[in-house]
Amino acid sequence: MRLSFLGTGYLGATYAACFAELGYDVLGYDVDEAKISRLAAGEAPFHEPGLDDLLRRNLAAGRLRFTTSMDEVAGFADVHFICVGTPQRPDGMSADLTYVESVVTALAPRLTRRALIVGKSTVPVGTAAWVEQLVAKHADPGLGIEVAWSPEFLQEGFAVDDVLRPSRIVVGTHSEWAREQLHAAHKGVFDLAATEDRDVPVVVTDFATAELVKVAANAFLATKISFINAMAEVCEVAGGDVTLLARAIGYDRRIGNRFLQAGLGFGGGCLPKDIRAFQARAQELGAGEALRFLHEVDLINMRRRGRALTLAAELLNRPVGPAGADLSGTTIAVLGVTFKPNSDDVRDAPSLAVASALAAAGADVRVYDPQGMPNARQEQPFLTYAPSLTACVTDVSLVVVATEWAEFRNADPVLLGDLVAARLVIDGRNCLDPAQWHRAGWTYRGMGRPPL
Repeated sequence: MRLSFLGTGYLGATYAACFAELGYDVLGYDVDEAKISRLAAGEAPFHEPGLDDLLRRNLAAGRLRFTTSMDEVAGFADVHFICVGTPQRPDGMSADLTYVESVVTALAPRLTRRALIVGKSTVPVGTAAWVEQLVAKHADPGLGIEVAWSPEFLQEGFAVDDVLRPSRIVVGTHSEWAREQLHAAHKGVFDLAATEDRDVPVVVTDFATAELVKVAANAFLATKISFINAMAEVCEVAGGDVTLLARAIGYDRRIGNRFLQAGLGFGGGCLPKDIRAFQARAQELGAGEALRFLHEVDLINMRRRGRALTLAAELLNRPVGPAGADLSGTTIAVLGVTFKPNSDDVRDAPSLAVASALAAAGADVRVYDPQGMPNARQEQPFLTYAPSLTACVTDVSLVVVATEWAEFRNADPVLLGDLVAARLVIDGRNCLDPAQWHRAGWTYRGMGRPPL
């Protein structure tokens, strides 16, 4: 069986390399010639641990190729995976399905034999049925082209393992033939699991449920993150410590401790836009009331970014007036611009938003990130980008840890204390050891934690 992955962004490129590693013949497609050239040279256009090695190994083995030709894709593959982006529309909260429509209408009329088109992109419920209509309109009806939906569950920074060793596989199909094709397309995953004595749960369901699984999972995770950040707000006025609170409730197996880390909130290319699109689609279907809570989830998330600005003003003894904080004349180091560590993704990153807000308040802001600065420069060119951690913090009035990179978590507060102009630190991710930093002479402030 030969596979194609339509769209070679974060999702498609990772899947293409991993399935080639599993032994499949794989063709990746994109309209972006520069991206395809980089991938064909064995270089991912984004940072994901382990991915470049997979690309180079499977390109050399001849199992993996990349192209900008849809004619080549149509003639090559038996199963075509849709992996294009579904960003938030500029005129509202809904998902923009332009890229989905573009690849389907380009592929369908070029197919000359029976094939399966499988959606992996995160989409509003009802999209798979719409794609079926597009295929019926544009493909030769005598070929028996079918559609299925199988959502992805990748975590940036862990995506290679998430593809090779998935926590579950969800497939929405309309026929036994489509289920057999999808099983064959994942046989390499099942074989690897068997050699490692693991099970891979498979959920076979209808289109609507398959589409809802990913957005429901993201909505739940976003809610859990915003819940603990709401508790951080309460702790800040009540004098509690949200990290101890989270630890205590996390021991309850019904709750669990994952995603209970209070901080600057969530970001990235998935959770923010997915919960907004979910709300918009529910409203269209007449079930908007069911997801009203997601609006508050979003608001809590955005408020945490503003809290970092308030803390900065407090530590620097600066007034906060009707127009906000006045930080003019201060120099602030922001450590981290990506939305999470082990990634170069700055889309909707709370860290970059905080850096921008500090600069807008008049501060001279320096930033440093191990991987994300090239992308951050494109988004916020007016910030100052330091070449190293030490260069970033030298002579600054305040340090803000905004992304929990290991380099920042493990930094020596004594060494950094000798470089700064004032030993003031905001732990925007509650990832530092407060006692250690306090012993080194720092005034430490965490999110939802009382002052030491």
